[in-house]
Amino acid sequence: MKTFVKLYSDVKGEIGKFLNKFYLATEEILNKVSEDTLELEIAYENPVEMSDLIGTFIENREDFKINMWICIDKDVLINVTGNNADELIRYLYERFPY
Repeated sequence: MKTFVKLYSDVKGEIGKFLNKFYLATEEILNKVSEDTLELEIAYENPVEMSDLIGTFIENREDFKINMWICIDKDVLINVTGNNADELIRYLYERFPY
């Protein structure tokens, strides 16, 4: 099962600035980001690994015009907000305890 995070922005370069400033993204991820990137999908083999990006996103959401959605079940996207981020991270650790 493929799990992923999708980042969306209306501002060109916003996703790249966010990833470069606050998140230790791999070269593979950074190679997908350009000045014109308005959407980025990051896949994870282990869904628990996405919790770092979720936490980083929530802590800095006021500084960037970015939206985040996650997919941990086929065809189900969940919008990450300040109201549900903590519960989503806890759920990831409970559901995927490896």
